[in-house]
Formats: sequence, C-alpha cells, structure tokens
Amino acid sequence: MLRELRISGLGVIDEMEIAFGSGLNVITGETGAGKTLLTVGLALALGRRAAASLVRPGAGAARVQARFDATDEAVQGGWADEGELVLARQVSAEGRSTARVGGQLAPVSVLAELGAGLVEVHGQHQGLRLLSPAAQTAFLDRYAGPDHARLVDALASTVRRLEDRRRELEDVEASARQRERELDLLRYQIREIEAAAPAVGETAALEAEEARLAHAERLQELVTQAGRALGDERGGSDALEEAAAALRAVAGLDPGAEGLAARAIEAAQGASDLARELRGYGETLHLDPARLDEIRGRIAALRDLTRKYGPGEAEVLAFAEAARGRVLELEGLDDRRDALSAEVDRMRSEVRELAERVSRGRRAAAQPLERALVAELEELGMSGARAEISLRPLPAVGAGGAEGVELLFAGGPSQPMLSLSTFASGGELSRTVLACRSVLVDLDDVPTLVFDEVDVGIGGRAAVAVGRRLARLAGRRQVIVVTHLPQIAAFGDRHLRVDKRAGSASVEVLDDPGRVAELTRMLSGLPESATASMHAGELLAEAQRVRAGG
Repeated sequence: MLRELRISGLGVIDEMEIAFGSGLNVITGETGAGKTLLTVGLALALGRRAAASLVRPGAGAARVQARFDATDEAVQGGWADEGELVLARQVSAEGRSTARVGGQLAPVSVLAELGAGLVEVHGQHQGLRLLSPAAQTAFLDRYAGPDHARLVDALASTVRRLEDRRRELEDVEASARQRERELDLLRYQIREIEAAAPAVGETAALEAEEARLAHAERLQELVTQAGRALGDERGGSDALEEAAAALRAVAGLDPGAEGLAARAIEAAQGASDLARELRGYGETLHLDPARLDEIRGRIAALRDLTRKYGPGEAEVLAFAEAARGRVLELEGLDDRRDALSAEVDRMRSEVRELAERVSRGRRAAAQPLERALVAELEELGMSGARAEISLRPLPAVGAGGAEGVELLFAGGPSQPMLSLSTFASGGELSRTVLACRSVLVDLDDVPTLVFDEVDVGIGGRAAVAVGRRLARLAGRRQVIVVTHLPQIAAFGDRHLRVDKRAGSASVEVLDDPGRVAELTRMLSGLPESATASMHAGELLAEAQRVRAGG
C-alpha cells in the first residue's frame, strides 16, 4: 500500500507531502490546481518516462519520493527496510534522471520492476496491465472459475515439459552423426588394442630379449673368452682350488691362517659356480634372425599403441576399458532417443487434450463475461456500450492455449468495436477497466490502484455508480482516484483537496465539515450554497450507506 508521497519542484508543486490511507482516497481541486500532478509524480517514482518540461520553473530539479509497505519481492531483493520500501526519482532541469530505492542508487528499470507489483495506474495507457494480451487471457481464465484455472496451469506446465523434452530430443538427434563418427573411432581403437593384446611389462621384456639376440655373436665370443680364462691352468678355477687346498694345510699348521684359507675356499667355490653358470648362459646364446625380426615387429606395434593411447601398456589397457564404457553409453543414446520420441508423442496428445478443454472453458465463459461487462458499463454511464471476447486461433498451441484472447469494446451503439489499446478516450478506457475490476476484483494482487480521468464525460446517476464501484473495489485494496465529480468524491474514505495559491499547489486532508464544503463547491461552484450543502450531505449519507453494506 502507498503510505506517503513527497513531491518538490514538479510543475506547480513547490513542496508537497501527501499521506494516503487504506480504502478509497479521493483527490479533488479546482481545474489547474495541480491534482493530476500527484499521479504524474507517482508515475515518476514508478519508473515512468521523465522530461525536463516537468521541472518547475526556477527549480533545479523535480524530486519525488514514494513510501510503500514492502512486498515480498522487495524484501527478497534486499530493497526493503523495516517493512517499508521507498522509491525516489530526481529529474534535473537539463533532463537528467536518477533513481534510488531505499536510499541506494539504482537503475530506473528497478523502479519500474518493483513498481509493477505495487501500483497500477489507470487512465493513461502507460503501464495498463489489461492492455496486455496475456492479462486479458488471464482475466477470462480467472472469470471461468478455479477448476478452469487449474486446467490452464496444467496446460502451461505440460507445454513447458514438452518443450524441454523436445529440445532434448532435438539435441540427441542433432548429435546422431557425430555420435556415429565417435562410435566408429572407438570401435576401431578397441579392435586395434584387442588385436595387439598387450601385457603389462611386455615391452621391457622384449627389449631385453632383443638386446641379447641382436648381440648374440659378440656375446658368444665374450662368454668363450671368459670360459677359457676360468679354465686357464695359470689362473683359472683349478688354480684357485689348488690355492685353497694349500691354505687349508697352512691353517692346519697355523690357526692364524684360517681366515685366508676360508677366503680361498670361497673364491674357489665362486669361480666354480661362475664357470658352471657361464656354460649355462653360453648354451642359451644362439643366432636367430627370425626371432629377432619377430621381436622387433612386436616392439614396434606396442610402441605404436603407447604413442596413441598412453605411455605404457597399463595405460593402453585402461584406455580400451574406458572406450568400451563410452561405446555402451553412446549405444544407449539410441534407446534414449526412442524413449524421448515416445514421450514427446504422448505429451503432444496430452497438450492437445488439455488445450481443447481450456478452449471449451473459455468459450463457455466468454458470453457470460460479455454480459457482465456490458451491465457494468451501462451502470457506469456508457449507455449502449458493447463488449466482445474475441478468441483468435493461434498457429500452434502454446503455454497459453490454442487461442489468443482479446477484449473488444464499443463505447456506444454507433461506435466500432475496438481493443482496449485503441480507445481514444481516457475516460472510457478508465471506466472500462473499472468495469473489468468490478466484475472480477481479484484480477491480480497489485495492492494500489490509481484512477485518473475515470469521470470524464459522465455525471448524475452514472457518476454515483462509478463511486459505488470504486468504493466496492477499495474494500479489497487501496484505491486512489483523481476526480472533479462530487458523486465520486463522496465515497472517499480519505479526501485530499489540492489548492493553488500564488502559483504554488498545496494539499489538505479534509475533515467532515471540510468535505461538505468541498462537495458543495463541486456541486454548485458556491461554497456557501445551502441547497448544494444539503445535496452534499445526501451524497455523503449515501456513500456511508454503501460502505456499510446498505
């Protein structure tokens, strides 16, 4: 709810503070007093377009601050302070504009975003929600009742899920060729590794065997040479055995030589073992060019694998295992594609069925809504007005259904049917919106409604009807109306009068005697008229009766 509005340097307003209350707030005043500037100032605080021409001559800038009860959106966005939200706007004489939310500098777009959930201004085309096709569709759907509204929600939810599945299916299908190319490559790599069948440590073993085969002839020569040395009578193993026998005899005579004897015996035994092992090693050495070529071919094949798939046999085998898993995953996408395709077909059928049920509900509600709107328009002084709910088929079913909804109105018998956005008269537009609000007060949850020009071209009984409906609407939310008709002003819960003196506007909250005087002035132009004063009292009594539910 709007609690307070502060304006300075705007048009004929030098400095002004206005406190608003719940229910119906009416603003009256002489023509040119500046009462409409209150709604202009509020619109600036709500992020509407600004112009340097709005700045009061001699003022450096126009400044507006609007204090509201904070909405959940403002609280969650961190803009609120102690349950309140302050929107502020400054427009310099040069046309520069700055915005603040809760004292913090902010883009003007933030004012508009927050303001959309706080205030709705009627009478000016800017920001009028019912001009939106989506809002008009929601209007008809809400009128059709809660069961229909649940169908609409189910349709929107199903369409969104269908779009998600359709996009997923398109992604799967779009990647089919790439997937096949990847599968071909993976299968080739797996076959190549499986055909080679590498074993961990195989390359090292083959390289050792290759070294022996490649140098077999030279190794044989060296082994033969070593064997001859070990068998040489001058220093071979036989000589070491003879030396060991001699040292054993020495140790028998001199215990101090036992260490020498032991070492000689160990050396002789080692030489004997070495000679035996050397003969065995020499027997393994043989020239085998075919085997050497085979080994070298195998080593080349293994190195080719490690160059492609990893630094060693273990990594190559791990790559093959991962490739098998990826193949299974990619092959499973075919099943996923089939499942998605079936799900998309099923959901399309579900969407068609829901859309048809929604269409039937809209068709059933359209004529009763037309009749209700016409009845309200008649009561609001638009005699002969007509209303039509146009249901236009859409090229494809969307989240909003199979048709677009448009509210068409004619202000009188000879006038053409027009959409809300093409109404020439601001007063007709405001009264038409008021009729919509009266038919369905819960159109949305905007807490504050502002009506300007709602009384243009009406008077008498129609004006009283407008007042009644504004009062009824104010029972559910805060309503602010700028009016020049006493029949409407009498219904106010709070009456604000704007005066202009010495070129500057001021505002006053009227008490009961002040209201009678103001209504008397509005009725006759003569504040002292006894007849008009009596009429004013009758209007206030009627308004009191209506507010009391009489």
